[in-house]
This record gives sequence, structure tokens and C-alpha cells, in this order.
Amino acid sequence: MKNITDGYYNELFKCVRAILTTDVHGTTISFNEGICRACEIIVQQTYSDHKVIFIGNGGSASIASHMAIDFWKNGKMKSISFNDGAQLTCLGNDYGYKHVFEKPIEMFAEAGDVLLAISSSGRSENILLAVEMAKIKKCKVITMSGFDDDNPLSSSGDLNYYVPSRTYGLVEIIHLSLCHCILDTIMFGDSNYCGQIERI
Repeated sequence: MKNITDGYYNELFKCVRAILTTDVHGTTISFNEGICRACEIIVQQTYSDHKVIFIGNGGSASIASHMAIDFWKNGKMKSISFNDGAQLTCLGNDYGYKHVFEKPIEMFAEAGDVLLAISSSGRSENILLAVEMAKIKKCKVITMSGFDDDNPLSSSGDLNYYVPSRTYGLVEIIHLSLCHCILDTIMFGDSNYCGQIERI
């Protein structure tokens, strides 16, 4: 049993160390700089009375709901997700599942909002369409993906985090930890960590 658990956590730590962070131009930046940029984007936009929108499917939907709550409850930032069951089934039935996030973003997103799009595969059509709509609405976009390094989501944002693993659990755990890292850095990080970010 020890070998199994050691192997699992060794692989998890390996994936964490190998996270690829890129900017809007596809330029690779350090993990630390990526976290700092995410914090800067979110702090600047939410301090200007904009909101953070979280989207994802399945396990990623759970992360989206979880973090939308944490960002407003703990971080005191406006944040929402679009995971209400009635809404998802309504939009899926009326427009098709690929539009279940695009449609509410079209209605509720405003220029300057931040979309945080989470997808293990980086290929979910409803996530990709939502990102495109967010860009049309002039939102900032942060993406989190995994699996193949050429997945379209991994190059779609102003800031992109890619986890080099094809194991759902590992990718999801790391995506959740990234969200917590960003929020905790905004709430508790000192000025030496990310420069002079105004703190909540």
C-alpha cells in the first residue's frame, strides 16, 4: 500500500512542479509570476466593481461553485457561477448543452469582469464558446486545463495554467489548489510576494 500511495503523491507533486503558465501571447512565465498576475487581474477588476465568473463541467463545476462562494464569502469580491440545475437543463434543452455557459455570460457578463474557465481536457465545447463570448463582452479570461498540451483552452486566455497530466483526479486537485492559492495570496500574501498588490 505504501508504494501505491507514494506513487500517487509523487505523481501529484511532479505535476505541480510541471505546471505550465503562459500569457496572452503564449509566452511562458514562471509559476510565481503567473499567480501574481492572476491576483493583479482579479484585484484590479473587482476593486473596480467588476465580478469573477467561474465555469466548469462535472468535477470542474464543483470547483467553480466552491470557488465562487469562497471568493465572495471569504475574499469579499463579487463572484458567481452558473451551475443552477434548473438553469442548466433549461438552456441545455432550449439551446443545446454547448451553449449553457455562453448564454448566461452573454446576458450577465460586463466589460471588465473576469472569467475563470476550468476544463480538465481543455476541449469542452461549452467552455470554449463561453470564453469566446467573454472576449466579445471584453472580459478578462483566466484558463485552467490539462491533458494534451495543444488543447485549445490552454492558449485562449489572458493568463493560462496547463497541468501536464491525463489523470482527471490529479488535474482537478491541482486546479482547485490553484484557485485557493490565488485567493489566499490576495487575502493573506504579503507585499514581498507579489509586489504592491492592494489587499482586501
